[in-house]
Amino acid sequence: MGLSSYRLRTMVAASDMDKAKAFYEGKLGLVALEEGADGSKVYSLAGEASLEVYPASENAGKSPATLATWHVDDVEQLVDELRASGVTFEQYEGVLESGFDYSTNEKGISPRAGGGKVAWFKDPDGNIFSIEGDR
Repeated sequence: MGLSSYRLRTMVAASDMDKAKAFYEGKLGLVALEEGADGSKVYSLAGEASLEVYPASENAGKSPATLATWHVDDVEQLVDELRASGVTFEQYEGVLESGFDYSTNEKGISPRAGGGKVAWFKDPDGNIFSIEGDR
């Protein structure tokens, strides 16, 4: 049985819920489905409650890894849209042990191992997210 037949909700800590709301709703265009008594917000992604942002300043921005990835149709187009709304994409330069060069271009877009494209961005606390797709 395992967990493969169950939905998954990503939870992200925020140090300032007002800044988080401005970013997730204002810049990313997410719509809150629920708001908790503590100020937490649950956002709908592709029609399902998928992302919860909750107040926890002691944990916000602590992970050096990508927390969640949106799989999109056109990375180039979405990067342009998000940049226009104020999202800053990360700039990386490097080569993996396998020899794969994941360096980003001026927009913050990198080739994805196995094909396609990927771009990374951070929320106000430094939590890392990405968008990836075949174009």
